[in-house]
Amino acid sequence: MKLQNTLMIGLLAISVPPLHAYKGDASAGEAKAVVCAACHGQGGNSTIPINPSLAGQNYTYLERALLDYRSGARKNAIMNGQAAGLSDDDIANLAKYYSLQSGKLVNLKAR
Repeated sequence: MKLQNTLMIGLLAISVPPLHAYKGDASAGEAKAVVCAACHGQGGNSTIPINPSLAGQNYTYLERALLDYRSGARKNAIMNGQAAGLSDDDIANLAKYYSLQSGKLVNLKAR
């Protein structure tokens, strides 16, 4: 069983591209993220319990979520409006920026 687990981990490691291989410009994403900070916090670390933290999230997840908000496939009145004006490059840049940030663990009950 240990060998099987080791092989599976190895296969996963080589099948997932390293973060630097994803498209996008983190610096451009940081500049674009100024608007996002109002709800998602500085560097993507939200201090508002209802708004998710974006820091350290998976690049592909962030990209897909923004694409879905932009197309309307994912529904949220605020995010649909925010994503409507984003280009594909903007989305890639934001996904790259937030995926490279360090997420902070917070105690939601304490807030």
